[in-house]
Amino acid sequence: MTSRNRRILEFVLDNLVWFMLLFVLAAFSAFVPNFFQIGIFTNIIEASSVLGVMSIGLALVIVTGNMDLSVESVAALAAMTVGILFCSAGIGMGVRLHPEWLTAPVSLLIAVVVGGLVGSLNGYLIVGMRMNAFIITLASYIWVRGLVLAVSGGRSAQDLVPAIRWFGIQRLAGLPLTAWIAILCFVVSSLVMAKTPFGRHLIMIGGNETATFRAGIRVKRNLILAFILAGGIAGLAGWLLAIRTSGATANLGVGLLFNAFAAVVIGGVSLKGGVGALPGVYAGVLLLSSINTAINLMGLPANFTQVIHGLLVLAAVLLDTLKQGIRQRLA
Repeated sequence: MTSRNRRILEFVLDNLVWFMLLFVLAAFSAFVPNFFQIGIFTNIIEASSVLGVMSIGLALVIVTGNMDLSVESVAALAAMTVGILFCSAGIGMGVRLHPEWLTAPVSLLIAVVVGGLVGSLNGYLIVGMRMNAFIITLASYIWVRGLVLAVSGGRSAQDLVPAIRWFGIQRLAGLPLTAWIAILCFVVSSLVMAKTPFGRHLIMIGGNETATFRAGIRVKRNLILAFILAGGIAGLAGWLLAIRTSGATANLGVGLLFNAFAAVVIGGVSLKGGVGALPGVYAGVLLLSSINTAINLMGLPANFTQVIHGLLVLAAVLLDTLKQGIRQRLA
């Protein structure tokens, strides 16, 4: 294979998800009634905000060759914490700070700190205690979701105070601020991964942890920080989730983990670590959101939706395996 053909093939592999997204949008526009509308495309971007932010944190861990199954439950815990403190109905306490504008940033800080604390525990057990990432984060997925049930008693918090709900109501260029927050998160995190030593070190760790350590890079510190960031970003996703639902319920966000996992892998982040870019993850999130929107427009039963989501996760793993095989032959 010539060097020119090799570069073309590598470009296609790196940007495959964007071609998939364009193909799916074109196909749905042609064959799904009422799909080709500005309002539909706006809804796709808006609906992808929570999943998109959660996928960023998950991608930071997966690119190192690890796994974090707790992000869904962490987001639910952050949302419930915000709901209990800042909702005025149900089990909400209706806290309002003075001046009023302080309520939103303080609630966001609380959500991020809650997520970061769970992430730091995961990082300490996995990196510091050398325990299995899959088992530890699976345990966190279970006990954190149980904590949500325990603190809420199975009840819901409703009616967020206006200072927080404003972010879901206010629009800029046709999109709610929650969608712009997700887009901003992708832009910032993409720059961090591509342009900073920390981002490059995470990719190096996923590629070869031993060689990275021998190069003088502090592997443990970077890995712990990746888990803390994953938890904190999941907390931010929980804050956005509370805004979208104007409150929180005990089963809030159930199923988001599998969609985030599919978006990350479809977006080009290898399960083996060392390969991946966050812009592709955003394309993966938009792809899943587009498919969900088309399913709703076609009026398919909920059972079919579950089947399609399961097949998407399977397709994501198969796609990752196929791309890794091609990259190995190119090496």
